[in-house]
Amino acid sequence: MTIIFRLIAWGLAAAIAFATLGPAGQRPHLSLGQNGEHALAFVLLGLAFGLAHTRNRLHTAAFVIAFTGVIEILQFWAPGRHARLTDFVVDALAASLGLAAAAALDWTIRRTRHSPS
Repeated sequence: MTIIFRLIAWGLAAAIAFATLGPAGQRPHLSLGQNGEHALAFVLLGLAFGLAHTRNRLHTAAFVIAFTGVIEILQFWAPGRHARLTDFVVDALAASLGLAAAAALDWTIRRTRHSPS
């Protein structure tokens, strides 16, 4: 099951990188507004990586937050894109929420499996 989570997490990271750095016309648009779209994408990213890489949650969290920062910084060189501190803050907070949800879900599953009946 872990390999499936890892494939989903890395596929989602690639999709976010394309949507963030690729042509704006090729980016999917939802009716959530820019911050809502960012939040949804990065909550899912944090959740996916949190479920895929459970051994060292601190390293996973550092990687996901660094990824959000790198993606934002790379927009300086992407034509028609704008790097914004507020976008990074929304992305990092949303990813952290996803990571926390993954940790809580993993903790609940492990506790349920190991509890005496």
